[in-house]
Amino acid sequence: MATYSINLKDGSVEKPQTIIVGIDLGTTNSLVAIMKDGQPYCVKGTDGKSALMPSILHFDRDGGLIVGDEARLKLIEDPAHTIYSVKRLMGKSYKDLDALGGVLGYTVIDDEGDALVKVRVNDQFYTPIELSAEILKALRKRIESELGVEITKAVVTVPAYFNDNQRQATRDAGKLAGLDILRIVNEPTAAALAYGIGVMREGESTGHESETIAVYDLGGGTFDISILQIQDGVFEVLATNGDTFLGGDDFDKVLIDHWLQELNIDKKILTEEKIFSQKIRLLAEEAKKALSTQPTFESKIGEHTFSIDLAGFESLIAPLIARTLDCCKRALADAKCETNAIDKVIMVGGSTRVPKVQQAVADLFGKPPYNDLNPDEVVALGAAIQADILAGNQQDLLLLDITPLSLGIETVGGLMDVIITRNSKIPTKAGRQYTTSVDGQKNLKVSVFQGERDLVEHNRKLGEFILKDIPPMPAGMPKIDIQFILNADGILTVRARELRSGLETLIEIKPTYGITEEEMALMLIDSIQNASGDMQARGLLEARNEANNILLSGTKFLSQNDAILSELEKSETNALLTILSEATKGTDKDVIHRAIETLNEYTTPLAHRALDVNIRTAMMGKKVIADR
Repeated sequence: MATYSINLKDGSVEKPQTIIVGIDLGTTNSLVAIMKDGQPYCVKGTDGKSALMPSILHFDRDGGLIVGDEARLKLIEDPAHTIYSVKRLMGKSYKDLDALGGVLGYTVIDDEGDALVKVRVNDQFYTPIELSAEILKALRKRIESELGVEITKAVVTVPAYFNDNQRQATRDAGKLAGLDILRIVNEPTAAALAYGIGVMREGESTGHESETIAVYDLGGGTFDISILQIQDGVFEVLATNGDTFLGGDDFDKVLIDHWLQELNIDKKILTEEKIFSQKIRLLAEEAKKALSTQPTFESKIGEHTFSIDLAGFESLIAPLIARTLDCCKRALADAKCETNAIDKVIMVGGSTRVPKVQQAVADLFGKPPYNDLNPDEVVALGAAIQADILAGNQQDLLLLDITPLSLGIETVGGLMDVIITRNSKIPTKAGRQYTTSVDGQKNLKVSVFQGERDLVEHNRKLGEFILKDIPPMPAGMPKIDIQFILNADGILTVRARELRSGLETLIEIKPTYGITEEEMALMLIDSIQNASGDMQARGLLEARNEANNILLSGTKFLSQNDAILSELEKSETNALLTILSEATKGTDKDVIHRAIETLNEYTTPLAHRALDVNIRTAMMGKKVIADR
């Protein structure tokens, strides 16, 4: 029951304030934030020391569960029952996890094929959704302890390059935690919101001047770059790019691989000795942090001494940093923006504390990055601001986000027909009309894909459904309207409707597998590198589709006009149809087009003659009465 306040002076009833919190559900750490006195702040733990809560869970042998700092202490003591980096598992299949190279200390179950992963603990099986829900419950408990009231509504942030399945998984985790996720916000966009509030607070800008900013977000497991324009309180995302499998964890991994190779230690030790695996993983994390402030690092595990200097570490991570810069360049190109047009570069995520990262970003954009706001907290702060907007307490801010990859359906021949293009503003809605390709077709399968290539085989399938019981009609007669509705969270709903009969199917796409790092992070560059080949493949498939339709129509024409055509005409038409049929089996689209043209030239006069005969036959014995 809601509690209402009564103003004792005038007797008016004051509407209770809606409390919506902002949550950054991170790979390494998670935070919860709320607005206080008009400014966002991150809620600290019971010890009052830090707002960061490690995204780590520990299950004891009696079924008990602890989350956060206490669970972190169990990483080495009991690695098999201590779960971390859950965010990297969200929406992933077992085959997507090869890049982790056995570093995980716990057991991930391989459910054949493309099924989502599960984690086994004490003979119990947990999905990443369930594990993330426990982290959210701990954050919810923290904020409720701070405010003394029950919290049921939240805004949660995700990497900009999270696909539809990963966003759905995040929303489902919120439901399991007893939270109504009102909005899912891209992390770089949330950071920009926090930056905007910070600027206005510090008096650097009146808010009326237009600024173009780049948000470089490198966390524990993911990387995003977004180009935004801010003017008069409107935060408009111009372009985004990134990699859902690139972050500080990968910095640790290359250092671990280096140490194992340097000391001639077999990599099998990572999977066979879990305690050692966790010790070296935590040591790599410690080295990474230490080298941000000192030139060398050295420590021991047993009889092994692990050391690295700053130059060696920077050399190891250089290829990973280069991958982030490639994403930055693609985002700038998509935004049609040069580096000199960027007013500020905002650094987000704990991994941006690495000096080499800061220097590389500064070199690319030609200016030192803006990192006055805490990179660990800035995303949660932005989530709190977005929550305040949804609560109706912020009237002067507007958030315009985008979708990072194109969405479309598969058409005849395996072609990708894009309905919503990448970098489209969300929420958005777009549609197109299609028809059947076979006479009497009663069912139509709609397969939904995400990606930038012309052929669906190179893109990622999000899901499919069947529009059933279409009234049987000749091919090409049904009019099927397919609408894509992409909401503000970036979650897709697809509606298919046969316009003549009114038959309709509406589903929310819930795919069954995740996206690998290559398929997500390199989709855009892949489409550029293969543009020429894709165009040739598309041209061939389109030619084949056109030829197959003509072959079907030609056969039907001969059957329906047998009495009208001479034997020579029928024989010549059949011969040309055979030539066209053989041409479709080849790989030269020009040969197909020439065969189509030759057939059309010969059959067009026949079709006109047949039409005249059929009209005369139909009109025999009928009178035409002219208007007077």
